[in-house]
Amino acid sequence: MNTLASFYLNLGFALSLLVMATFLLAGMIKGVIGLGLPTIAMGLLGLAMAPPQAAALLIILTNVWQLAFGGHLRGLIKRLWPMLLAIFVGTGAGTLWIGMAGGHWVVRGLGAALLLYALSGLFLPTLRIGARNERWLGPSCGVLTGVITSATGVFVIPAVPYLQALGLNKDELVQALGLSFTVSTLALAAGLFWRGALGGGELGASLLALIPAVSGMLLGQWLRQRISAVLFKRVFFIGLGVLGGHLLISG
Repeated sequence: MNTLASFYLNLGFALSLLVMATFLLAGMIKGVIGLGLPTIAMGLLGLAMAPPQAAALLIILTNVWQLAFGGHLRGLIKRLWPMLLAIFVGTGAGTLWIGMAGGHWVVRGLGAALLLYALSGLFLPTLRIGARNERWLGPSCGVLTGVITSATGVFVIPAVPYLQALGLNKDELVQALGLSFTVSTLALAAGLFWRGALGGGELGASLLALIPAVSGMLLGQWLRQRISAVLFKRVFFIGLGVLGGHLLISG
């Protein structure tokens, strides 16, 4: 796939429409609750295409804007660098060891990751991690997140619950999530490129997906002022759990 046009021509009209609608919905969810764009995009696209192809569409949708603003970047890098390095190493090792080679087990793995994330969001109590435990727990979570990322394209487990347990304030947490997601995305891009699943057509298609994604985020920010973010988040996790369960069972 050397061109943007060929990528979407090969997908066909119906699947191309699904891609645009998916990123619009995923962007809206992120606009309301501050996360979920890559996760919901991987889950929905996983219903209709191979996970490596879906993951390739996420590459441009990094969270650079989320990590760049907030004023805590230097401190967060100093605190979180062992986990971030472990994410990159874990993704690289997972690409060599597992990779998203395709097949039913990859789809079921994606479903399991989504279901686990949904259950943790719905039922996991607020945890607190002491500074002493960060030294070993951060790198451990990073490696596991990287391996799961390399296999499924989902990079929220266990990174998100871990970051939420560090006791960061709201601005720090948003910036830390953006930092983690960006490192995961770059590591995933390197793995896909190494496997030959990422070329100019995929990058162009990912760039085009920014349009519905950003539009969805603007819509989500508008909705956030008019609905309960807590209720919306609960519905999001329930829906994500149903989607993950479907992928896990039907594979």
